Amino acid sequence: MDLIRAEMYQSKKRNQNWKYCVGTGRLGLALQEEYVKHLKQVQEDIGFRYIRGHGLFHDDIGIYQEVEIDGVMQPFYNFTYIDRIFDMLLELKLKPFIELGFMPSKLASGMQTVFYWKGNVTPPKDYQKWAELIRTTIEHFIDRYGLGEVLTWPFEVWNEPNLTGFWENADQQEYFKLYQITAETIKKIHPDLQVGGPAICGGSDHWVDAFLGFCRDENVPVDFFSRHAYTSRPPEKTPDYYYQELEPPEDMLEQFKSVRKQIEASGYPSLPFHITEFNTSYSPINPIHDTLLNAAYLAKILVEAGDLVNSFSYWTFSDVFEESGVPKSLFHGGFGMIAFHQIPKPTYHLYHFFNQLGETEHFRNDQLLITQKQDGTVVVLAWNLIMEKGSNFNKTVSFQLPFGTNKPIFKQRKRVTEQFGNAWNVWKQLGRPRFPTQQQIEFIKQAAVPIIETEQLLSDDLTESIVLEKNEVTLLSYIPITDETATYPLLNDRQLTSY
Repeated sequence: MDLIRAEMYQSKKRNQNWKYCVGTGRLGLALQEEYVKHLKQVQEDIGFRYIRGHGLFHDDIGIYQEVEIDGVMQPFYNFTYIDRIFDMLLELKLKPFIELGFMPSKLASGMQTVFYWKGNVTPPKDYQKWAELIRTTIEHFIDRYGLGEVLTWPFEVWNEPNLTGFWENADQQEYFKLYQITAETIKKIHPDLQVGGPAICGGSDHWVDAFLGFCRDENVPVDFFSRHAYTSRPPEKTPDYYYQELEPPEDMLEQFKSVRKQIEASGYPSLPFHITEFNTSYSPINPIHDTLLNAAYLAKILVEAGDLVNSFSYWTFSDVFEESGVPKSLFHGGFGMIAFHQIPKPTYHLYHFFNQLGETEHFRNDQLLITQKQDGTVVVLAWNLIMEKGSNFNKTVSFQLPFGTNKPIFKQRKRVTEQFGNAWNVWKQLGRPRFPTQQQIEFIKQAAVPIIETEQLLSDDLTESIVLEKNEVTLLSYIPITDETATYPLLNDRQLTSY
């Protein structure tokens, strides 16, 4: 056990790239009451700036329709639902990071769809009508929310066109055509509107060079590059779940580094790089998402990824999500930070902890992040990622606090362990009820909060040693205080029974 000494600190301002954006299921889910409750909770505790999801042009939003006029089918646009959704997002201080897709059924060239909710993934049968859809939609947003607001919204063209499931035949040249027409249409509305892509997933990074080379050679506008990142290996499938081993978190950070190098070598050295989806597993039915390990695993990513990318958007904030169908159980391996009934998962606590850290970073390593707030409070995040099965993996971490004070220090420790703040574990103890009763839900919610421990440290006790359990994530706050005990001369706790 090595002591981390104050002279090892290299202070710098922390960036906030970790909370730039968060993912959501298709936008139409925002019309559900529980979805909005979850989002309000997330914004109160974490406060993301942007939100990204599929389905802007899906039929359940109903933006693009066609009516027959004089025997000819003409486009008809309906913004009733999207206005309700975006009004709600902006009220919660969330801006849309807009994914332009999927294809409205009336405009689609084919019948291929993806997901339970059948997002059409074929090119438009009429690119002129597609361009008109883009123009009309964005101009409506400008009319409703103002040009200054919409200029802050990124527009991302499609989702994972490198996969046959998300873009018919994964046809790269057809995607480039879609991108060019879309980007040029957007820039004609206003040259400062942000457009980018291609939102590819991992394993297809040859698209980086091809896409940026196409934009460069054809003089096609591109304001940012987007990619997705997961670290799960091929799955073992069962009817209800995917089980996948994970690569170490360093694998994801290496993905970010390598793609950043490709971007820099492509002729766009300063191009913003957004990870518009990331998580451990890419499956919405992998139980790993519900576990404590998911939080401990992502801690290093949240600490370091902001140095490599402009944003990395957790996929997703809520289990109100239907890509594989209506969820079959309270805990079902969903992507969400929050389970149904507003039950926070360990990953939610990780993000909430991050939002309580200080603005200045003093030190970081593979298990520790030491920060300080402007008021002098020192806030430390520590974690103990163990990807091996078994027990007896406790770890002791020792560090010096960056205080130069003679005052005593109040210490608060919030812990998420297998026993505390772990809703999934309590659900298992209850027998894994698929549809829990109200009493069972209350048991789970009561246990789904971190345990809090407090004490007062002596003014000269500036070295801390803490023991972390397997996959524990813990947040420690150290606040210099004035002890007023001496101002109460007649106070004597020893006269109290039991003290």
